[in-house]
Formats: sequence, C-alpha cells, structure tokens
Amino acid sequence: MTKSRAKFNRGDGMRFVHTTLPQRVRFASGGAAAGVREEAERLDARRVMVIAADAERALADEVAADLSVALLYDEVLMHVPVEVAERARAAAVANRADAILSVGGGSTTGLAKAVALTTGLPIIAVPTTYAGSEATDVWGLTENAVKTTGRDPRVLPAAIVYDPSLMLTLPGELSVASGLNALAHCVDSLWAPHADPINAALATEGVRALNIGLPEVARDPSGLTGREYALYGAYLAAVAFASAGSGLHHKICHVLGGKYNLPHAQTHAVVLPYVLAFNAPNAPEADRRLASAFGADTALAGLQALRARLDAPTALRDYGLAEEDLPDAAEAVRRSVPEGNPTDAAGDNLAALIRAAWEGSEPA
Repeated sequence: MTKSRAKFNRGDGMRFVHTTLPQRVRFASGGAAAGVREEAERLDARRVMVIAADAERALADEVAADLSVALLYDEVLMHVPVEVAERARAAAVANRADAILSVGGGSTTGLAKAVALTTGLPIIAVPTTYAGSEATDVWGLTENAVKTTGRDPRVLPAAIVYDPSLMLTLPGELSVASGLNALAHCVDSLWAPHADPINAALATEGVRALNIGLPEVARDPSGLTGREYALYGAYLAAVAFASAGSGLHHKICHVLGGKYNLPHAQTHAVVLPYVLAFNAPNAPEADRRLASAFGADTALAGLQALRARLDAPTALRDYGLAEEDLPDAAEAVRRSVPEGNPTDAAGDNLAALIRAAWEGSEPA
C-alpha cells in the first residue's frame, strides 16, 4: 500500500476496514436480454423506465424486448446536467415507473443514478463501455460548470448484466479511452482515501486483465476474448474504486470534465500517466504492485508501454481545454485534492502536472 494509506503490515498486524457493496453481477457473452429479463422478474418490475441514448436505441429495444416498458428516455448528456436529471425524474414519476433499465456508457448510467437518487427506483445496468459507474454508489451532477459528486446507496444498481458481445460495436478509439478510464480506477484505488489491501488485490488483478484485454481489443475489435478480459478488468477496477473512493486522478478529471465539459473517458486516459508519475515516487508499494501487474520494471514504464500499444490519447488540448484556462483549472483542482495524497499537491507541482497533461509532454 501507499505511504499515506498504510494501515497494516507495520509490525502491529494487518488492520483495515473494507466496505463491499451489495449487488448482483451477471457476466455472459450473448446473455444480455435473458439476464435483464431474469433480473426484472426478481424485482417484480412491471413498468420499466429504459434509459438509453439515441445511438443505443436499437440495442435497448433488443435488450428490453421481454420487459413491460413504461417509457424510453433518450436525453443523455455527459456529466449529467441538473436540468436533464430533473426532466428524467419528472418523466419517471409521470409514467409511474417501478424500475430503471440503463443501456449504455457512463453518462447513461449516471442519468439512471440521478433518477434513482430522488425516486428510490432500483436500477438494472447494462454497460456498453468500460466506464465502471455501474458498480459504484457514486452519483455526479453538473450545474453552472461545477460537477458535484456524492455517495448514496440508492444509486447503486441492484444488478449489472455484463455482456461482452455488446462491446463489439464500440469504436476502437473509444474502447481504448474507456479502457484506460477503467485502468485509472485501479491506479487511484491504491492511494485513495479508503485504500485497503482488498482494494489493492482487486485493482492489481484489474490491471492484469486490462493489460491483456485492451491490446487484444485494439488488435482484433471483432473478437470476444479481448472484450471479455477488458470488461472483467473494468468491473474489478470499479469495485476497487467504489470502496477506496476518489483519489487525486479522479478529482482532477471530475473538476476538468465538469468545468470545461471535456469528454470523460479521453480526459481520464490523458491524465492518468501524469498522476502516476506524480504519486508513484512517494507510493513505493503501489508502484511495485502496478509494475508486477504490468509485467514491467516500474508502474509508469508498464503504463506507457500499454499506452504506446494502444495509440492512446495524449493531450488535453486535443479535447477542448484552452491554455488560458490552465491557471483557473489548477486552482479549482487544488481545492479538491484528497487529504493524505502520497505527494504534496499544495504547490506549483500540481499546476505543472496539469500543464504537462495539456501539452502531452512526457510524464516524469
């Protein structure tokens, strides 16, 4: 574990507190429709609100074919604007929905969570990316360019139906960015506020699986093997993150995403190596674990080798962050730095990290 979070193996025995969230998980290629039907039956859902973006409409229709659907809601936007959440909540109430089926990526799951937060409706999540939101009790809403997050048991999906075959149509570029977002969950879980040895075990196996799966996805986007490894790794990453909480990486990405409306997955993919380079020197146990999972001498070397194989996103300036926004961005992030981060982020080094990620320079 990291220097800042080590609460075990200090000569006084292993001591930690770990939270495991209650949730059913189904994982089977080609099993989405059958799995959704069985989970809806378990919930006795008779008026299901299906949330899916317009691009996922045909897939949502297929997955929900055996359900009693009360409405299909397709106004899905990144970072879940408050006004969108309010309209979705009103639609759920007006149509007397008794459950939610979300079919899509993190933005879709996020909107389902926003509805569940105020209505208490149970969610069945069918992910189509590697975002991982489906395995956490974290919600996020954006208002006036500020993204607010919180935790609430009401937003944790009652069930996840993972079907790797649904990932086959996910474009290669987005598969890479989304997969690196999942990898960021693993890395951040090693020094986040509630990091513990169980989080570390999940995160390490998640890195190993993603390191196998993502290059295979890039090599053969139509093959199931890489998709299965990547989705399995993404789930482990999300479970680790759900327990460990948001570390420096996620704080940076949430601030930048909400404030400047940057694309979620690509922002995570760009920022990750800079946070790893920033924290690893003061988190030797985390560095050792990650290096072993990558099969590399150091964590950063392993991550960069993977990123090179994937032709990963490299610079925030490519995704809409303007240079003149960097000082304000650094100050906004500084206010969100989690207590006990392995490397002190109170000085100019945080601004340097964000500038380097904006430029796409070599992390060091």
